Amino acid sequence: MSERTRFWLITVAALLAMAATASLGRWQLSRAATKEALQASIDARAAEPVLDGASLRSELDADVLLHRRVVARGQWLAERTVLLDNRQMNGRVGFFVVTPLQLESGATVVLVQRGWVPRNFEDRSRVPTVETPTGLVRLEGRIAPPPGKLYAMGAAETGPIRQNLDLAQFKMETGLPLAAVSIQQTDAAADGLGRDWPQGNTGVDKHYGYAFQWFGLSALIAVLYVWFQIVRRFIQRKPA
Repeated sequence: MSERTRFWLITVAALLAMAATASLGRWQLSRAATKEALQASIDARAAEPVLDGASLRSELDADVLLHRRVVARGQWLAERTVLLDNRQMNGRVGFFVVTPLQLESGATVVLVQRGWVPRNFEDRSRVPTVETPTGLVRLEGRIAPPPGKLYAMGAAETGPIRQNLDLAQFKMETGLPLAAVSIQQTDAAADGLGRDWPQGNTGVDKHYGYAFQWFGLSALIAVLYVWFQIVRRFIQRKPA
């Protein structure tokens, strides 16, 4: 292969590599912009007026409700409480306590992510005691999707302790008229449950970091190409 052919092959390869890495960097920036817009939407919804429980019955598009603050009144269905296993809060492993709340009108039931309780490590199957008030209660929170799912093998679980809680399956299991969203309770933890819920993180910084890496790699390829294919050639050919 002649020196001229090798030069042009290296040039084409370098240009393609720079174009590919720069394109990946721009894609990461577009992902960051999308995530920033999502975070702005979440923040805007959180700043809107507080909803009441009636909104969970009348709103057809559940997505419109997500991240809104809400005050709900109703009665706990304590016998339907589910403990979601392997959930962390402040670095400790335990259970998320999820209890259906029969709204004041009685027409709708909403799942409430009430908080976190530690696990008994001596007996993993032991159900912790959770204080659940009787009668009409008032709670504050934010409207959230149903509890997130962890990886699990096998069929859908039943019983008070579960790895995951599928809303559709739980609705069929209990026959309750469940709303399509849940409430993540945020008011004072007078019932002994932890409510230091992690703040929503859309991962914008991660995308900026990846973009910096791709653009840096593109720049490195350019520098190496210029040095080895242009500067060194010029130095080698320069007469002594």
